[in-house]
Amino acid sequence: MAEHNEVGKQGEAIAVRYLANKGYKIVTQNWRYGKAEIDIIITFKDQIVIVEVKTRTSLEFENPKEAVTILKQKRIVTAADAFIKEQNIDLDCRFDIVSVLIKGGKVEVEHIEDAFSPML
Repeated sequence: MAEHNEVGKQGEAIAVRYLANKGYKIVTQNWRYGKAEIDIIITFKDQIVIVEVKTRTSLEFENPKEAVTILKQKRIVTAADAFIKEQNIDLDCRFDIVSVLIKGGKVEVEHIEDAFSPML
């Protein structure tokens, strides 16, 4: 497996632990719909939360959270809509980003709640 895939899996595992420690309930991970994938789906209070995880080992090219482009957001929203319909979920929905920076043996996690909204 390519190194960037391993880094991504490591970042997702860190994000899951981080969110669980904050009291979020993990519903599923790596849910696919067509070409789109939702990294983590969680519930918290009265919301379903769709989480995109971005992991980097350097900030040389871009901050991880900046990698969630408009196109990526549209794909995530489409997949979230499909998941919500398939599971017949009747909760408010929120889209978060968890940015994980793994550098020099240190890990920094930033959780951005309500990071973007579905485009109407």
